[in-house]
Amino acid sequence: MANYIEKQPTCIWTLARYTLFFAQKLAKTNQNREEGSPIKQHLSTLLLAAALLVCSVWSLFLGVIDINLSGLLSGNLEQLEIFLISRLPRLLAILCTGVGMSVAGLIMQQLCMNKFVSPTTGATISSAQMGILLALLFQPNSTLWSRAIFSFVFAILGTWIFVWFIQRIQFKDVVMVPLVGIMFGNVIGGITNYLAYQFEMTQALSTWSVGHFSLVLQGRYELVYLIVPLVILAFLFANHFNIVGMGKEFSRNLGVPYNLVLFMGLTIAAMITASVVVVVGAISYIGLIVPNVVAMFKGDKIRGTLVDTALFGALFVLVCDMIGRVVIAPYELPIELIVGILGSLIFIALLLYRLRHGRKAVRLGAAGTSGCAASLGALEGGDAR
Repeated sequence: MANYIEKQPTCIWTLARYTLFFAQKLAKTNQNREEGSPIKQHLSTLLLAAALLVCSVWSLFLGVIDINLSGLLSGNLEQLEIFLISRLPRLLAILCTGVGMSVAGLIMQQLCMNKFVSPTTGATISSAQMGILLALLFQPNSTLWSRAIFSFVFAILGTWIFVWFIQRIQFKDVVMVPLVGIMFGNVIGGITNYLAYQFEMTQALSTWSVGHFSLVLQGRYELVYLIVPLVILAFLFANHFNIVGMGKEFSRNLGVPYNLVLFMGLTIAAMITASVVVVVGAISYIGLIVPNVVAMFKGDKIRGTLVDTALFGALFVLVCDMIGRVVIAPYELPIELIVGILGSLIFIALLLYRLRHGRKAVRLGAAGTSGCAASLGALEGGDAR
């Protein structure tokens, strides 16, 4: 135990060096992205995939109990049991959470025509928590899947109501839309907390109020696998989401059913969010900051940024989880705390950047802007008609 604690400063320093290295490589690829070479065009994707692979392997051997490759290959039963029951399920849950929440945020931002809309600022997480509470009230002995059904229904309804409400606001400011979502989410959260206090369910509800992966074990996390087909479905309809993001009239002129695609996309985002909340708990800001950071380098087209958004989201969540495991080892910080601190700072920075520069892309070492700075500038405030 003492040796493990002594190694943690070195682990944090090495993690910081690797993170800085891949961030510099990602920034350099932005300069050569338009030179025509397929390798250069997808170099950022390859770097993110490589970084994710390295961190994934590293996380499997990071924990209070020492696990090493030689012990696993030699058939050490204790190490194999910990690896298969705890470490591997935790890694898969982290990857699914990062990919799912990032893609859900990307879909909501495109459909709502606002870069600050996400499951956090769109009342989706609050609605999913209300569904879980009602499942516990009406079915005290409910299973994971029965709670998930309640969470799916309320997350979808809450997201639909939020979008229906903002569509009826005539003058949508870039900041006002997420503020409306935050207020709507607080209303739902207030009702949820009132019901929890009224029926003495506060302690039970707290399990889903703060996201953490410490309780992810074999047999208790498989619901997050539902994220995989939902993300594939989002990729198949990526072009439709782009068209719907241009406005109702534009969609109708191209023969795309606006309302159907809109509510299908919102349903996909809500189901992804509910799946994460039921298994892991509420994790804020992932769906907000990850798509914005990727869009600043890659543009706003969903099909062109979906893979990078998914990879960067998984990498961001994994790194935050690893930081939470080593900061106060052998104890562990909830990932919601780490993501909340980093996410709030990045959210403020993005807010100031968007207010000052609009949708202008980050171009290191070269002048000009990418697709996110060109024809879609008017969509930031939501006035696409």
